[in-house]
Amino acid sequence: MTSAPGPVDQPQPAPGAVHTAPADSVPSGAGPGGFGPGGAGPGGSGPGGAAFDGSAPEGWPTTPPGGYAAPEPDRLTRFVLRLYERSPRWAVPLAALGCVAIGMSYALLSNPTHADPDAAPTCLLKLTTGLDCPGCGGTRALWYVLHGDLPAAARHHFVFIFALPFLAYLFVAWAGSQAFGWRLPELRISSKVIGGFLAVWLAFSVLRNLPWAPFTSLYV
Repeated sequence: MTSAPGPVDQPQPAPGAVHTAPADSVPSGAGPGGFGPGGAGPGGSGPGGAAFDGSAPEGWPTTPPGGYAAPEPDRLTRFVLRLYERSPRWAVPLAALGCVAIGMSYALLSNPTHADPDAAPTCLLKLTTGLDCPGCGGTRALWYVLHGDLPAAARHHFVFIFALPFLAYLFVAWAGSQAFGWRLPELRISSKVIGGFLAVWLAFSVLRNLPWAPFTSLYV
């Protein structure tokens, strides 16, 4: 009586030979160099799997070898780019300075501090809800700054007055670098500082609308 061969009786592969598993023992989807149908194929992938050589599974959009071409800019974009390339280096800072000058001129000419008591507010939020928005008082604060009255300016919007020197320095540093090649010391403001400033501004916007003293002194 002969017993069935055990594991020790199985034929061993010769040295240097490549062992090939039977077809029924290969995992589903496996193939040479990776996976076959349903998985990765030779050097990449087969149908239904992920590609590593740039090809896509069957039914998926394929990526060109050089990648997707950048979309052509429209006429307005091309015009702005040509205008920027042909304009002198001082043109953009001068245009920004013109916008700042327009804002200051509006504050001076409109004189927002002299309004009738029953005049309708120009702020849409205050007109509809009666609440001060986060920017309410900013124009009046700017008017007082231009007239050298900092306490009155801070009374109307002290967060704006606090940020004004930093904004002015950033603008001068940027404009000087663009127009004249100045290299002023860089003002480094971390994301934590910016987040803290926005949190203070938000708290100020809420506190100035509370109907209790001393918060009623912040109402403008």
